[in-house]
Amino acid sequence: MKSAATKIPLGLKLAYTAFVAIFIPSYWIAYGPTNFLYFCDVAIFVTLIAMWRESALLASAAAVGILLPQVLWVADFGLRLVGLAPTGMTAYMFDPNIAAFYRGLSLFHGWLPFLIVYLVWNLGYEAKGLIVWTLMAEALLLVSYLFLPAPNNTARVAGETNAPVNVNYVYGLTDTAPQTFMPELAWLALLMVGLPCLIYFPTHIILKKWRALPQSSVAQALN
Repeated sequence: MKSAATKIPLGLKLAYTAFVAIFIPSYWIAYGPTNFLYFCDVAIFVTLIAMWRESALLASAAAVGILLPQVLWVADFGLRLVGLAPTGMTAYMFDPNIAAFYRGLSLFHGWLPFLIVYLVWNLGYEAKGLIVWTLMAEALLLVSYLFLPAPNNTARVAGETNAPVNVNYVYGLTDTAPQTFMPELAWLALLMVGLPCLIYFPTHIILKKWRALPQSSVAQALN
């Protein structure tokens, strides 16, 4: 019987680790440590651990959290390449004021979801991944709202820092101004309820039907 240790090629693990080794210091210098609190950046680290541990649980958590948003990113980016601009999601990828090196690193949004699908295909889908990601996401939303700057942060607007504002969209859908059509806490509550219900759970259902692990396999993985 094939051992779990053979499911992910060593070369892929090393290549992905090399990317992370470049990504962390580059983004830290450019944007500061708070940039790593974005859901997509957290998924990078979860995926790294999932690859080396060959953990179906962690691969499943990353899949639940970012597959749908990143598929939308890929679609938006592809449409912009042919002259269409359905949303502002990938506008920064075409901004000449942002160094090409950093835009190149940000292409991980395009290939990371496919890598995660590959991990789930090889490791299987663990339903508890929904719980793991949801708990992480709820904590990240609270931290982003309570401790990180809003989009009208004066230092950010003045260009004194590249540190991100409105991390995980806890103040609205743009980085220029907070949303005004509902109270701040109502918007935060909407995110905390809406993301699990409209993004994480539907993704969970799809993945569970596709690659659910037998309970005996899950028990073996945990032992």
